Amino acid sequence: MPSRPQQPIRLYRHALSGHCHRVELLLELLHLPYELVDINLQQGEHKTPAFLQLNPFGLLPVIDDNGTIVADSAAIMVYLARQYGGQHYFPDSPQATAAVQRWLAVAAGPLASGPAAARIAVLFNKPVDTARVQQTAHDLLQVLEHWLSTRAFLAAEHETLADLAFYAYIAHAPEGNVSLVAYPHVRQWLARIEQLPDFVPMQRSAVGLAAAEA
Repeated sequence: MPSRPQQPIRLYRHALSGHCHRVELLLELLHLPYELVDINLQQGEHKTPAFLQLNPFGLLPVIDDNGTIVADSAAIMVYLARQYGGQHYFPDSPQATAAVQRWLAVAAGPLASGPAAARIAVLFNKPVDTARVQQTAHDLLQVLEHWLSTRAFLAAEHETLADLAFYAYIAHAPEGNVSLVAYPHVRQWLARIEQLPDFVPMQRSAVGLAAAEA
């Protein structure tokens, strides 16, 4: 039986960050008590000495689990799944672990440099090659569309960390002028995630996010 935290887990986040949302979503799905600590990126709170004590890289999200500090969204999800989630979100078998890890690597690569980068470029005027990142996004979506045409979830027969890592930036890809119209299986997969018990959406406001996430 997975353990439970002694006190609420503290999540340092920005409400518009997909990296932060994937952690919040997992906390909800695991029914873990937590409290949100919103970091004001515009005022540079992620670069203050106090925050840099939590994460020397000055990136969100970070959790404080009763004195255990974990930074980086993928690392946080792995920690929470191992500590509190049993086998469901990050299975132990070598094959299942590898399947999830494969998609976490893609999340740190084409997902971050495609849909996530396109969204930041459009919403927050970040200077990037818009055509390139949008093309990267569509290249990834084509792979996902083919992959999800024969399966319900990315890495297993049920949702795992892989699906949670991908959800927000795919769901919000249209905010970066990356249309999902041509990807019906991707949209069906999004709907399956949204139908999970205790699902929480990411905020859709387009004000104030900086590239301060990992």
